[in-house]
Amino acid sequence: MGSRRLVLVVDDEAWVGKIVSAALIDQGFDVETALGGEDGLAAFGRLKPDLVLLDILMPDMDGLTVLRRLRETSAVPIILLTAKGTPGEIAGGLDLGADDYIAKPFHPDEVAARIRAVLRRTPIGPARVVRIADIDIDLGRRTVTRGGTRVALTRTEWLLLQELATHTDRVVLHTQLLGAVWGPQYRSEFNYLRIWVSRLRRKLGVPVGTSGPIRTFQGIGYLLDTRWTPDLDTPEDGQPGSADDLEGEPAVAEDDPPEPLQMGRTKP
Repeated sequence: MGSRRLVLVVDDEAWVGKIVSAALIDQGFDVETALGGEDGLAAFGRLKPDLVLLDILMPDMDGLTVLRRLRETSAVPIILLTAKGTPGEIAGGLDLGADDYIAKPFHPDEVAARIRAVLRRTPIGPARVVRIADIDIDLGRRTVTRGGTRVALTRTEWLLLQELATHTDRVVLHTQLLGAVWGPQYRSEFNYLRIWVSRLRRKLGVPVGTSGPIRTFQGIGYLLDTRWTPDLDTPEDGQPGSADDLEGEPAVAEDDPPEPLQMGRTKP
């Protein structure tokens, strides 16, 4: 397939897959189709697509259930297809981690344009695994494991970690992180970035009050330290390279509700 991106279309109506496939192939994509939710999950595990087009209303397994299952192990971009989905269903899908949605009936050119827009926010490149102590960050498969156990990240948490892992051992500026994860309109939301970094540290098993592999450079940005080990952890001292969880501020709990997603962007 070379550099062509692979799109998996999951819809219980075969004619939808045929129309979308023809249009996307004509615009330079590779396309595979799956009839229904169960078939879609099996195809996803087999194909490892670059993006999933997922119908919400399917008889065997609804799209939101498929979305939830996919988000347990993957941060692959997902665009929802909806014919009669209520605003609540659409909002629920975005909250679960979908990147965008398209209402039926749609023009094939709109689908291709939405896919290109979402993929522009998902960097492509050689598969690389960043290993830090017992943490493995697989940039190709978009997965994280700790001690061999899969770490479930929300899409926002993954995008934040991905940006840091793409620039390991270098300070990534606050504005760069905010722009890459949430968009340029949020480049001044430093406090929310701090909260999400705290949340990500907890997901990686870092104790409250220590920085773990994500070092803080006060007033500048963050650095993902590939040489970090638990015995070399940085105490909470307020100095450059220290933790962000300052005394008196509650840590972000792992069971906090997932972040709201709107049209592929998460408002921090």
